[in-house]
Amino acid sequence: MADNKIKNKMPIPDSVDEIEKYMKNRIGLGDSFDLGVRKLKVLRKDVHIYFVNGLTDTQFIIEIVEELVAINDNEKLSTNLSKIVENRLVHQSVAQIKTMDELVDQVLSGLIVVVMEGVTHGLVIDVRSYPGRTPMEPDTEKVVRGSRDGYVENIIINTALTRRRIRDERLRFEIMRVGERSKTDVAIGYIKDVANPDLINIIRKEIAAIDIDGITMADKTIEEFLLKQGFNPFPLVRYTERADVAATHLLEGHVLIFVDTSPSVMISPTTYFHHLQHAEEYRQSPAVGTFIRWIRFLGVASSLFLLPLWFLFVLEPSLLPESIAFIGPNEETNIPVILQLFLAEIGIELLRIAAIHTPTPLSTAMGLIAAVLIGQIAIDVGLFVPEVILYVSLAAIGTYTTPSYELSIANKLFRLLFLVLVAIFHTPGFVVGITLFILFLANMKPLNTPYLWPFIPFHPKALWRILVRASVPGSSIRPSIVHTTNRYKQPPKNSSSK
Repeated sequence: MADNKIKNKMPIPDSVDEIEKYMKNRIGLGDSFDLGVRKLKVLRKDVHIYFVNGLTDTQFIIEIVEELVAINDNEKLSTNLSKIVENRLVHQSVAQIKTMDELVDQVLSGLIVVVMEGVTHGLVIDVRSYPGRTPMEPDTEKVVRGSRDGYVENIIINTALTRRRIRDERLRFEIMRVGERSKTDVAIGYIKDVANPDLINIIRKEIAAIDIDGITMADKTIEEFLLKQGFNPFPLVRYTERADVAATHLLEGHVLIFVDTSPSVMISPTTYFHHLQHAEEYRQSPAVGTFIRWIRFLGVASSLFLLPLWFLFVLEPSLLPESIAFIGPNEETNIPVILQLFLAEIGIELLRIAAIHTPTPLSTAMGLIAAVLIGQIAIDVGLFVPEVILYVSLAAIGTYTTPSYELSIANKLFRLLFLVLVAIFHTPGFVVGITLFILFLANMKPLNTPYLWPFIPFHPKALWRILVRASVPGSSIRPSIVHTTNRYKQPPKNSSSK
């Protein structure tokens, strides 16, 4: 099928009138106000310049038109118009195209295309100027100290931010287009002598094989095609909007996927523990970073197991030692505790969704209403017992301490599942639920990477580095899970420098 598409591609005709007719029929030139064409006479031959108003820099178009018009004053009649025009195009990025499909794609991508009478190819000038915002610190990955720039919706800026941090001649950004109608730019980033070539080939082939109208949801659509996620709630790649985090993973041997129109970058392959890391740990001393990491682990564990464990103690108080026998509701209500827990969980989720859709000036007021009025009144009227509000709130705090938003939502779904199992089977339900949870994660292998590595399969040194934030000079070996072609971040101490 791909070969037929290539064979059926129409070559650029040598008549600019035919090209104009094709553009009118194909992309609505003359109907769409943002599609433009500038017609010139250069050495008594017609020259047309095609562009999209909103995606090109107007100043560059003016300069190119001035240069082409000046040819009439400085050059004699010549049969080699193409060479003369190409030499006069005042831009560093000029390339030739041979087919009308390429012409259409380039124009709709924000590039300028110059076609000439009697010439069967076009000249493409990259003067893209996509509308967007300036790089700023991501809201979900803030640090106390560190860089304040972050990825934006422009793939060119994103790759530039990455290259600014890794000025290695072996850093590669392979670009391709995905989507029959959207033609979205997708780039694969890796360091050539570090990343696993097999992993690069798999990702390249999977992205090239995507057959869809458009990927308007950008990187999330790519993830679903790449990893065949289905209804699995756990994130199989890591997202980041920080250029320093992305650069660190490149140096470890990971492969990045940049998608135009998305401010987040996909990191692959990743494990469960990759989603528990945060840049703040590496902006502090190793001791402080380790302390922050343990607190975060505690928060993630509480988001998963605290609420089901408390509910188990409510159902079976005999499991509690005498010293903490006070745990559990001290008063009876007409509403079962399990129903209270689910109502509270749904209520917090509603508040989270409401906060997203609430204008910023009103969000503080809404938070006060939720925290003071709703919670307290619900207790006063007997809808909830105080401990339900307490433990649901602690679980919610643990959810928000999880660095990965996708992982926090997945953990919440399994917390609710644990509650159901405890309500039905009590202690066996809790034990079996956690066991099945671990087995489910251990059975996942996105891009042939064990999801619970280095816990399962067990790798003591790697697990120690997850539990303890080691200093940078002591972290000279790249993680073995990515199967890099170059193990060492730094030369071994016993090796002589070249």
